[in-house]
Amino acid sequence: MLTLEDEQIAGLPISSDPETLSGATVFRGTRVPVAALLDNLAAGLTLDEFLDNFPTVTREQAVQVLEFSKNTLTRLGRTA
Repeated sequence: MLTLEDEQIAGLPISSDPETLSGATVFRGTRVPVAALLDNLAAGLTLDEFLDNFPTVTREQAVQVLEFSKNTLTRLGRTA
């Protein structure tokens, strides 16, 4: 079973507030949904193109979310 520690989640540059985009998870300090990063990459855009399209998101924020996703999926694969 994969569990995530509260400090792992708290350290991410994301937030979720019912008053912002109906509670969608967004990059902290922005109104850009984290899903937009994944959707853009899945559509074939590069990280630089995503950052050009969403200038309120920093490279550091995007990379941190991608690293967290990679590490979580790697851990999930080990528990399967």
